[in-house]
Amino acid sequence: MILEKYSIGIGDRFGMEGAAQVRALQKAARDGVSLVPVWNKSNREHSIIGTNPNDTLLAAMAAVKAASWTKPFYLDADHIGLATLDKFIEPCNFFTIDVADVIGRPADQSAADAFLNAMHQFRGTLVIPGMHKPITVDDVLLNSIARTYLLAVTEAGKVYRRIIAHKPEGSFVAEMSLDEADVPQSPAKLFFILAAVAREGIPLQTIAPKFTGDFLKGIDYVGDTARFETEFRDHLAVVGRAISEFGLPASLKLSVHTGSDKFSLYPLIRRAILDFDAGLHLKTAGTTWLEEVIGLAGAGGDALLLAKEVYAIALTRYDELCKPYATVVRIDRSQLPDPADVQRWTSAQFVEALRHDRACPCYNIHFRQFMHVSFRIAAEMGERYLKMLREHRSTIEHNVTTNLYDRHLKPLFVG
Repeated sequence: MILEKYSIGIGDRFGMEGAAQVRALQKAARDGVSLVPVWNKSNREHSIIGTNPNDTLLAAMAAVKAASWTKPFYLDADHIGLATLDKFIEPCNFFTIDVADVIGRPADQSAADAFLNAMHQFRGTLVIPGMHKPITVDDVLLNSIARTYLLAVTEAGKVYRRIIAHKPEGSFVAEMSLDEADVPQSPAKLFFILAAVAREGIPLQTIAPKFTGDFLKGIDYVGDTARFETEFRDHLAVVGRAISEFGLPASLKLSVHTGSDKFSLYPLIRRAILDFDAGLHLKTAGTTWLEEVIGLAGAGGDALLLAKEVYAIALTRYDELCKPYATVVRIDRSQLPDPADVQRWTSAQFVEALRHDRACPCYNIHFRQFMHVSFRIAAEMGERYLKMLREHRSTIEHNVTTNLYDRHLKPLFVG
């Protein structure tokens, strides 16, 4: 199974927005850009909502049928490891192997020695076409790779071999995720991480490094965009060289996690992938849930009251809701609106505070991040929440399609 050049990871917390997401991809196809959907839902999200990967597969199948989608689609076992893999094996055909928790733990000395001996050939100045400057390869760099990343790659190999014990090799896509590590991986480190991946025998088709700067939930990139652009281009160059140098799949491409709403980066990424003729996997997730809330708030009446209730309850459980996402949100609690004030908001006020429109003076970046992590409250409402989603299909689906196409696919892939 060879992953297409451009793919989009689309989360759908409650399994009702798949057809609307597909329609955004169909709009991109009419503009001449072919993308494939990868529905992703992590073990954590399943446990919060009370679903399982088979539910996600059924929702995806219903979505492609409803939207008459005839191209491939994928189901991602999102951020899995050995402890959480098994329930995903049968329904999924895309596996995001998350090794962030193992990064920094030392590998077996004999394995480290073997890796260092194999990489000795690269010592000195390594020139990779497309990089802004050569890589200086010395013992310090190589020992750092072995000490920090080698065991993580070995762990990814264990996960991969567990998968192929149950599924035919080549029948799924393998991704390795490093994006939840504490520090970014430089392009030089990425090159040798990919060398270790090849030695481990993992036919990766996407890799998600941790980039410089902050990729926070539901908001724009926080950091130096010029520095990111240089790093991203260097990463693309490294991936291209690693394919030819180490025999990795020709379909190997970068994956940008927490990629929704990174509006300041999309023009930079677009120029880079066109210049390098490179593929891209962009992973989005929780912003679909936010479009549901925006749709309910915009509908007014009982739907608006429900959106307000979600916020009021969530605020009483602030620490519980934010803790699992501590590394990917940056909320100033003092900037969150008082729930009594929110109760008096009109539909327009709620929508303007939540929708990611930096030109709107009412947009509240802290409110948006907090609502992003508050989907547990809606999940606990159960049928009350789902019934409201069903009653306001047209408004919500319009929001989901428009947000995904106009604000993500169009600037990044269509231009």
